[in-house]
Amino acid sequence: MRVLALNPPFHRRYSRSQRSPAVIKSGVLYYPLWLAYAVGVLEQDGFQVKLVDAPAAGLDLAAVLGLAEGFRPHLAVLDTGTPSIHNDVAVAAAIKKRLPGTFVLLVGPHVTARPEETLRLDPAIDAVARGEYDYTVRDLARALAGAKGSAAPLDHLEGLSWRDGAGSVLHNPDRPLIEDLDAVPFVSQVYRRHLRVEDYFYSIARHPPLTIVTGRGCPHRCSFCLWPATLTGHRYRRRSVASVADEVVAVAHDLPQVREIVIEDDTLTADPERCIALARELIRRGNRLPFTANARADMDPEALRELKQAGLRLLCVGFESGDQAVLDALGKGARVEDFYRFREAARQAGVRVHGCFMAGGPGETPATLARTLQLALELSPDTAQFFPLMPYPGSPAYDWARREGYLAGEDYHTWLTRDGLHNTVLNLPGLPAAELVAWCDRARRAFYLRPHYLAARAWEMVTQPAEAGRIWRAGRTFARYLFPTRPRTPREGG
Repeated sequence: MRVLALNPPFHRRYSRSQRSPAVIKSGVLYYPLWLAYAVGVLEQDGFQVKLVDAPAAGLDLAAVLGLAEGFRPHLAVLDTGTPSIHNDVAVAAAIKKRLPGTFVLLVGPHVTARPEETLRLDPAIDAVARGEYDYTVRDLARALAGAKGSAAPLDHLEGLSWRDGAGSVLHNPDRPLIEDLDAVPFVSQVYRRHLRVEDYFYSIARHPPLTIVTGRGCPHRCSFCLWPATLTGHRYRRRSVASVADEVVAVAHDLPQVREIVIEDDTLTADPERCIALARELIRRGNRLPFTANARADMDPEALRELKQAGLRLLCVGFESGDQAVLDALGKGARVEDFYRFREAARQAGVRVHGCFMAGGPGETPATLARTLQLALELSPDTAQFFPLMPYPGSPAYDWARREGYLAGEDYHTWLTRDGLHNTVLNLPGLPAAELVAWCDRARRAFYLRPHYLAARAWEMVTQPAEAGRIWRAGRTFARYLFPTRPRTPREGG
């Protein structure tokens, strides 16, 4: 039984598997994280799998079809996202046309939020897997393998939406979330077998990085966050400390070219006691591989210090807004004053901070945006990003924007610019999409073009050679967006 797991071709270096998929201005390209975890589960079950990441490998549709024809899969599993969904369906249809006997399955946040709509886009799509799909894909492969040429029974497969022989769309019950995450194979070993780690880049991490998760789900309720709303849920399920430490050791041994691990848990720091236990276990094992993680600004100071000793180099923190009312409306569950305390604690611990700031939350006005920029300048994280709120289907933010009539349109093509960059699909009262884009541009320039900031980064490149390559590569790609040569329209936002 052969399975093709495909991150479909689209724009060159299109980062489909991140929380907000697009071509990223700093050159960031995420690993096909969730697809790779499913590949590990399939291989663990004995299936022959080929994982192909077309945007990373620079493969176009013709090349992908050639690979598919040579491999002749029984099952093709395609990752998808809202901005690329029409492209992804077209790729799936092309595979089906070339290989009519292949069962075509789509996975990802968009099809979880819009399963029936997706299946109605093209009859070539046989099914979609909703939510956390590792075991749904495995069970489907088992069913297809057991059918031996006849129609496989699908009505018992949890998490599957599918089209029956009469053309009706059927939705099976949801699949429970995975409880024993230690049973899921190390994703780093899937990368080692199928991908080139050098193809992936994170502007905030040393190159080449490698991405893992140590837990799934997030207990917090930020209205815009896509993965907990569609894939992983709002309960933080944790791998054991021993499992995580085993994988870190394996990465250092099996992939010595990797220079940093990126922990993509929505909020690694949601469990301070586990953070401390993990830090101490990594120290006990002599870890020398730096790592980056996502955190909230209410992080426990002791956990921060312990993680630093274990190799923590940088935390990515969603500050979002400098206005408390906007933060509350976003469901952030944080206080502005906490941000300042966290930033000072990170400085004291010697941990870098990447700050995320957002425009377009409920109640946003020019005055609240001014407070957000003031917050960014006063916190002065090591790096920062400014972006409009992206309301993807399945998130509470999307439901809010649609209910209030703030969406610029329902055409998923408009979630990206012609070049594949983030677009703005919100028109708020007094803040149309063009102004949200313009504010992000102004904020970006105000933050990055400060003389003392530029001097600090230049000095860092001289005194810290380990950081020089990362700063140069990200800065070289990003610089052209700091100096736009002509006014940008909402269609060219992001």
